[in-house]
Amino acid sequence: MNQILDHARAEGFLCGQHLPAQSLADAFRVSRAPVVAALRQLEKIGLVRSEANRGFFLARDAAGLPDLGAAVEAEDEVYFRIAEDRLSGRLHDRTSTNEFLRHYGLTRGRMLKLLHQIEDEGWIDRLPGNGWQFRETLTSTKAYADAYAFRAAIEREALLLPGFRIDREAFAKARAHQQALLSSYDRESRAAIFARNVDFHEMLMHCADNGFFLDAVRRLNRIRRLIEYRITTDRSRLPQQCREHLQILDLIEAGDMTAAADFLFRHIRDAGISKARQFNQQVPA
Repeated sequence: MNQILDHARAEGFLCGQHLPAQSLADAFRVSRAPVVAALRQLEKIGLVRSEANRGFFLARDAAGLPDLGAAVEAEDEVYFRIAEDRLSGRLHDRTSTNEFLRHYGLTRGRMLKLLHQIEDEGWIDRLPGNGWQFRETLTSTKAYADAYAFRAAIEREALLLPGFRIDREAFAKARAHQQALLSSYDRESRAAIFARNVDFHEMLMHCADNGFFLDAVRRLNRIRRLIEYRITTDRSRLPQQCREHLQILDLIEAGDMTAAADFLFRHIRDAGISKARQFNQQVPA
């Protein structure tokens, strides 16, 4: 819900603006179902209206939309408690909805919404009945370092593929996101920081036009998500990361693919060394 309202504000939408569920799902990189569910909730509180066979529309100008931050912050707190409890072994591989409710104190509706968000992000699966099963995650310093070494190798090679083509719109959006993050990294949520990084690297894999490279990077991003949330409590390296992302875009747009590939390799390798060091201090090997 908050993402939809933030999007409407950022785009300066006016009352009556169409809110296509699929376009929003594509923008947020989630499935269509949670977007439709969020739009229906916004309709219930009068911020969105729907029309049969036409979809959803903004019920007031974006400038007049209220802040739903308090509710979102409460859910964010539970979200990261779940992530931390999973990393620390306090949550079993299989956990029922009722167990989540007992542990975290949300209403059933808000808890299910949060679990569906986690399901969309790829680190939990719904089981038949009332249960949930966590997916694989990285649990050792070596596995974490190995994942970065693999990413560095395959992402470098992806830039050198003959089929690599620049997506001008995607590059412009990535550049804007990285520049914005440079000035807001100290205020952004850990989930937002991780999402921006994932979006950048997966966008490059899309440009490589090879589904195997993209699938490999997506899988690694899913299994490293929880560790990244813990590590991004230290944000000292984020400005450097953003500037390096911008430099990678510059090199690609200048047509120097070898230099871009080598720089991307060093960027991922050095990030992996730095983060593995932090990981080693926080997670037993």
